[in-house]
Amino acid sequence: MPELPEVETIKNTLKQFIMNKTIKEADIYWPKIIKMPDDIEQFKVMITGQKINDLSRRGKFLLFYLDDYVLISHLRMEGKYSVHKTDEPVKKHTHVIFRFTDGEELRYNDVRKFGTMHLYNKGEEFINKPLTLLGPDPFDETFTFDYFYQKLKKTDRFIKSALLDQTIVTGLGNIYVDETLYKAGVHPLKRSSKLTKKEVYRIQEQAIATLEAAVKQGGTTIRSYVNSQGDMGMFQQELFVYGQENKACKQCGSPIVKLKVGGRGTHVCTTCQKN
Repeated sequence: MPELPEVETIKNTLKQFIMNKTIKEADIYWPKIIKMPDDIEQFKVMITGQKINDLSRRGKFLLFYLDDYVLISHLRMEGKYSVHKTDEPVKKHTHVIFRFTDGEELRYNDVRKFGTMHLYNKGEEFINKPLTLLGPDPFDETFTFDYFYQKLKKTDRFIKSALLDQTIVTGLGNIYVDETLYKAGVHPLKRSSKLTKKEVYRIQEQAIATLEAAVKQGGTTIRSYVNSQGDMGMFQQELFVYGQENKACKQCGSPIVKLKVGGRGTHVCTTCQKN
């Protein structure tokens, strides 16, 4: 699943090609992707004639700001956006096409069909699901140490599971949680409520630093992720633990171990990360 750095990269590349374009019409080939409104024809009517004025991100969500509405898009496992000329062949698994007045198209492709789109009136995007369910973005000023520390002290879950909880902090997924905890020297099975202030500070600091570094590298490509220009991310070359099972830890030489935490595959150096 694309995490914060991948969605940020997609946002940045897409903005080069879709800003100020007007949607002439929309074709929906897999209606279940559209969650709001629940009437597909209403969705088409609402979005027709709308100009894309801005594109932003909240956690793993893309927010397309139109004249009157905000389109909230979650890519889930395999969702991808790309811009094409109208006469270019349409790839298999293309489920939504936004046709622009200038003869280009924004196409949404999703092999797994898990992606979602919500269309709300401007100003209502943060008072409705799914965005109301999210905690602060790691790059937002609301992600303070006091907020983070208090949230973690109130839960007895493993820290790995707590960091994956999008209501606590949004945008982190399996890759960057494993990398963050390794760099912070914290074992993923440590109980959140037992963390010291120093440990919470290191986790927050390393989460932000790791995400920033990944954004600079265009994200991480493990299987199928590419940005909106078809380019792979490069941060996979800088991973310390994720996907490194049985390889030597780059700091101490101990083998990286893979275990399950809350049903999620988790990578850890049991020497560098203490429980």
